[in-house]
Amino acid sequence: MLNFSHPDVENFFQTFGIQTFAISPDESQLVFSTNLNGKYNLWAMDLPNAFPYPLSFMNQSCSELTYEKNGRFLIAIMDHDGDENGQIYALPPQGGEVKPVRTKADSRHMGPVLSKDGSKIYYTSNKDDATFLKSYCYDVETDHEDVVLHGSGAATSLLKFSPDEKSFIYGKHFANTYALAYVNYNNEELLLTPEALPQHTVSDAVFVSDTEIYMITNYEADFSYLAKFDLNTRQFHKVWANEGEDFNGLEYDKANHSLYITTEYGVKERLHYYDLAREEAQTLDIPTRVIDQLTVADSGNVYVLGNAPTQPQNIYKRDAQGWSRVTNFGVPGVKAEDMVEPEILHYNSFDDLTIEALFYRAKPEASNGHVILWPHGGPQAAEREDFRALFQFLVHRGYSIFAPNFRGSTGYGLAFTKMIEGDWGHGPRLDNIEGLNWLIKQGYADKEKILLLGGSYGGYMALLLHGRHPEYFKAVVDIFGPCNLFSFIESVPEHWKPVMTQWVGDPVADKDKLTTDSPIHYLDSMTKPMLVIQGAKDPRVVQAESDQIVEALRNKGRDVEYTVLEDEGHGFSKKDNEIKVYRQVLDFFDRYI
Repeated sequence: MLNFSHPDVENFFQTFGIQTFAISPDESQLVFSTNLNGKYNLWAMDLPNAFPYPLSFMNQSCSELTYEKNGRFLIAIMDHDGDENGQIYALPPQGGEVKPVRTKADSRHMGPVLSKDGSKIYYTSNKDDATFLKSYCYDVETDHEDVVLHGSGAATSLLKFSPDEKSFIYGKHFANTYALAYVNYNNEELLLTPEALPQHTVSDAVFVSDTEIYMITNYEADFSYLAKFDLNTRQFHKVWANEGEDFNGLEYDKANHSLYITTEYGVKERLHYYDLAREEAQTLDIPTRVIDQLTVADSGNVYVLGNAPTQPQNIYKRDAQGWSRVTNFGVPGVKAEDMVEPEILHYNSFDDLTIEALFYRAKPEASNGHVILWPHGGPQAAEREDFRALFQFLVHRGYSIFAPNFRGSTGYGLAFTKMIEGDWGHGPRLDNIEGLNWLIKQGYADKEKILLLGGSYGGYMALLLHGRHPEYFKAVVDIFGPCNLFSFIESVPEHWKPVMTQWVGDPVADKDKLTTDSPIHYLDSMTKPMLVIQGAKDPRVVQAESDQIVEALRNKGRDVEYTVLEDEGHGFSKKDNEIKVYRQVLDFFDRYI
């Protein structure tokens, strides 16, 4: 009789990911960026076969991927070790040579759009204007390049072209909650919404004809909705909204003259189908909880990259027969039923604001009685019902996880998202603390058995909570979190800097507030064991942020473990590094429970 051991955390470490994908025009090939060999490369499958084969061997992350309209080649944006300085490469569908097309050291290229004949590549870059950006048209055949859009006043990016390629939509990003969209039509610049103020966003927009644009906006509304702009009449009008849902993504189905719309509904996501001819909306069942990418093929078939709490990222296809799975990634040796679905909780914060949260409860037979507080990153993002190997292996090891969507999170309306602007360290901090108090009162947690873990803004919040509320925590893990809001404001990428005053604060006018909200000023009360993780090539939260908090604490004789990943940025692009960090986090917490 053969007996097999029960799965352990090592199984979760071997979960693979998918960054992005593209489908060939004839749907005969699917190309996706995955870390099947431990580092991200481009792999392909010849559909309907489901056996992947490698296309590229650069061992680098790919953030954007698109086919030339006739399927002759692919365009990929890849960076170097997570530095986010994406360069433009081309490669044939059969793989092999990855040819540099537009590259410049220490510069970022993004948003590639190809002309119908494949002779021109449009893209946006910071190579000539680090603050406001420029968009370019590169002629592949003549090797000539022109600037087609000069940024001004805010980071400006080219987004979409009209079917006749004579007009284009572009966006200006003034803040995460203030992003306008314009159309260049007959060399005239038109704002797609009636006015620039009050502050609002246009999060996506598409041409459905040369003169009709549909968009997702929250102009004069708290929750975003579907709207239309007619270039002939210059008229804007609201088309469709669904109460309580924040619309966030839009794709045009040319074959059926319809739109696919993705929405956020608290911790959940939904997919809607809007028939433009009938002006009717239908909510679709989806095989995932979270949609990371949606692509509509020329045939009208839909491809979705998505995941769920007990299901890693996979690509799915929707055709006339319904949904089918194209990839088959799972957790090796672990069944979905052996993992944990999160409970959805609600509690009132210090000012009676309702906060929604996810709680991953360790199974009774495995529980060690400890709860880990996870303040999410962003901060204008949210924790959703998606898959995190980190969560599942910690729960498997006996830890429960509490993940609140504190004020500033997305999916709860514009006013809620704005609540964190200029207030990084007061309201959100107390939302987290009130959440812990609620857990303790309801019997979900023991105040003597709480740990703290966060990354990016969550790392900042972990440091701040440690400094201001150390009595709640036994040990703290900070993964690339800023410790000093003054130095953070100065060190972010240049095209971020115009948004920093609204987002974080002004170093002069808001000096007292920024001082109060900077974790570096609470060293005396940071007495609990700490683990700090940092990527050396992180362009968002530079290494100096982690260096200064670690040095300052060590000078006070504190117990701080510090790991710098020399070949990573703001995240983990290499499986070996991800496993190394996850093991460290687990071993660290195990030592202090």
